[in-house]
Amino acid sequence: MTANASDGGVGDGRDRSPSERVDVCVVGAGPAGGLVADRLANAGHDVVVLEAGPRFDRADRIERVERDIRPSYHPHEVWDMGGERDAYTTSGDRGYPLNAARVKGVGGTTLHWQGMVFRLHEGDFDEHARAAGVDPWPIAYDDLRPYYASAEDELGVSGTAGDNPFAPPREEPYPMPGFPPSYSDSLFAEACDALDVTMHTVPNARNSERRDGRSACQGWGTCKPVCPSGAKYDATVHVGRAEEKGARVVDHAPVQRLEHDRAGDAVTTAVYATPDGEEHVQEAREFVLAAGGVEIPRLLLLSASEAYPRGLANSSRLVGKYFHDHLFAGMGGRLDEPTRQNHVGFLTSESHQFYDDVTDDRGPFKLEFLNYAGPSPVELALGADSFGDDLLDELRGAYGNAIAMGGLAAQPPRKENYVSLDSSVTDDHGNPVPDVHWSLDDRTRATLRAANDRQREILDELGVDVQWTVGPDDTGPAFHHMGTTKMSADPESGVVDPQLRTHDLRNLSIASSSTFTYGGALNPTLTIAALALKCADHVDERL
Repeated sequence: MTANASDGGVGDGRDRSPSERVDVCVVGAGPAGGLVADRLANAGHDVVVLEAGPRFDRADRIERVERDIRPSYHPHEVWDMGGERDAYTTSGDRGYPLNAARVKGVGGTTLHWQGMVFRLHEGDFDEHARAAGVDPWPIAYDDLRPYYASAEDELGVSGTAGDNPFAPPREEPYPMPGFPPSYSDSLFAEACDALDVTMHTVPNARNSERRDGRSACQGWGTCKPVCPSGAKYDATVHVGRAEEKGARVVDHAPVQRLEHDRAGDAVTTAVYATPDGEEHVQEAREFVLAAGGVEIPRLLLLSASEAYPRGLANSSRLVGKYFHDHLFAGMGGRLDEPTRQNHVGFLTSESHQFYDDVTDDRGPFKLEFLNYAGPSPVELALGADSFGDDLLDELRGAYGNAIAMGGLAAQPPRKENYVSLDSSVTDDHGNPVPDVHWSLDDRTRATLRAANDRQREILDELGVDVQWTVGPDDTGPAFHHMGTTKMSADPESGVVDPQLRTHDLRNLSIASSSTFTYGGALNPTLTIAALALKCADHVDERL
């Protein structure tokens, strides 16, 4: 298709010229941006969403599964990551593999997430943070409690209420029944019973039954990186609903900077680029940033002005500071019996029994009973030299008795871990790329060591020949980018207030894990969703 004057040179005929001044401009079409746009459009507001990446055709998902399993493709190619558009640098004691998990495009990183959704524990908002030597949240669990319930309904969560005795209090059942434990979970259960370790099911943002026009889980087992059936929630659900209610979504529209009024009190425009090299100006009454914990601080720093020489909304000098993640602890090997691994692509059982046993020396951690240990039959076949019956015999001998545990450990937010700009490297629009400064501290290592100790006890009791361990030093991130625009009641101690509005600008809000004061050790997406709904309500009140 030939590009026209308004489609930005993409060639798909979509109009990418700016709208007349709207009520709300949302930056980012991931889970937070989709929820904000849907809720505000439903309230009758005129909404424009600017998304840096493309729209992905759902019909291409089978092809993307094939890209994942074929050795000729790089993992980044599954969701078109990499290149100058996604360039970054990394500093500090450890390199941070930013492109290993993020997706730029409509749907964001939920396009290839695992789908586990938890409410943070009550202690994560206060006691756990204080034990780590950092500020507590300026809000409590009870402030998010109704938003957590709403987020579970919006995402469509399958779970078993009351099954987890260590979870925070709740009143309502989950929207759908939980998934049954896997076969390997039953093997773990024998060892856990002997050790008095309590297992419980995992709430998942995937349909256990047909709901909202989406099928029940079909058991593809390729949840990460692609759910072909659409049973697993991704943000295209709410982006689509927002569009049905009148919101306008502009893809291929990376925001270059935000501009404010003469007084420096309010944002007036978002300047975005299109692939033809042109820049466009979108005006709005309210702006919501929902582009993730790395790109949000980067955008604020790129928006430096005479009034904000260190970056927009950065009078506290904390934009980009306190970057933290969850660290992976894992252990696995072989069991002298079939384990039926790689039949389920997501977790069905965990243990949070030790989560709240926080001390001055270590933070929270959770234990995961993995359902995808070892290579899949497809991966084994691709690497084999044999064919036919010989290949089948080889697969039968090599596949089926792998078993493993995982877990997430909390990392304290520290000023020395941060996102800044690296002007020595530029992206495809000539902007400095984000530089992720990241390191581990002794408290995080101690938390990982405690998780590994528990994993070793369980695997030894089960009789596993342990062949590998991840942690405490040989570890990696869970790619949960938190803390870079932290929430605070005091303007000097953070970037946004408890209503998710920046302290410095009255019409600029942030809906993201970047606002987390402390991230605990639980997957953050449900908290992101709850905060996004809270943010949308406050924006609605102001309009």
